[in-house]
Amino acid sequence: MKHLLLIHTGGTIAMSQSGSGHVLPSEVNPIDATLPKATDIANITTKHFSNIPSPHMTPEKMLELAQFINQQLTQDTYDGVVITHGTDTLEETAYFLQITLGAPVPIVLTGAMRSSNEVGSDGEFNLITALRVAQSDTARGKGVLVVFNGEIHSAFNVTKTHTSSVDTFKSVHFGNVGMVTKDHVLIYSQPTTKQPKMIPSITKRVAVLKVVAGMEPDLIEAVLALGYDGLVLEVLGQGNVPPSIVPALEMLVERMPVVIVSRCFNGIVQDVYGYVGGGQQLKEMGIIFSNGLNSQKARLRLLIELEAGSSQSVMEHSFSFQQ
Repeated sequence: MKHLLLIHTGGTIAMSQSGSGHVLPSEVNPIDATLPKATDIANITTKHFSNIPSPHMTPEKMLELAQFINQQLTQDTYDGVVITHGTDTLEETAYFLQITLGAPVPIVLTGAMRSSNEVGSDGEFNLITALRVAQSDTARGKGVLVVFNGEIHSAFNVTKTHTSSVDTFKSVHFGNVGMVTKDHVLIYSQPTTKQPKMIPSITKRVAVLKVVAGMEPDLIEAVLALGYDGLVLEVLGQGNVPPSIVPALEMLVERMPVVIVSRCFNGIVQDVYGYVGGGQQLKEMGIIFSNGLNSQKARLRLLIELEAGSSQSVMEHSFSFQQ
């Protein structure tokens, strides 16, 4: 029987609903009561890394988690790792681990939308299916995966799409990479990955701004004034901005890397339009075009590249389609 490492970080899957109806962290993680039902899946070693709501997660804690996983894999032999996590920032932690860890075993994240004592709680099902994926040979070499509601997603594509539905996690560009049935773990797509970059610490700051019609340039200027090291900009459509912020962007891109993603739910940014503020002008300006990442993941990608001291060309390659 295979040996799996189960790491708890907190989130709704580790919470219970109080008498007043509010969902709160529990001193004893209620999801551990599920583990006796998983004895036929694998031998499971449980570690409690943290017990925090996912809005309390930070890039610094993500780095600590990545280093903790590396340490655990060095100290003992595991065939896979499952991480329970709050759903609000789960996709960010999954992607952070994707671009920093080079783990030789499957790394799977899961969570719950309903706490342990709510009607229709989904934590038990999600944990059991995540454990099944982590011990499956088909999950090897697939990068970091997110398992939720019977679906398997790559860390690159997955995002939370609904505030409360148990079917919240979706891969908006390319679809999920697999599914978990009653008897099988099926992975029918091969996510492509790049060489991970483990960093010793996080000292840089990357801002995220969303472009809107008639956006004022002082917001762009404030990024430099506040001492940020990079900017991710959610732009309009295929890669366009209002002319009002073009001069500010020209100033900013001379001082720090600027990455654009689309604020659209689907699609990628391209240098299609040639008018003032269009993609062609932004490309010529030296702005980096992302490859379909959403803004929260692009922020982490840029943060890692800044910490690694990457050049402009290396950064451009890191955001290219060979992801």
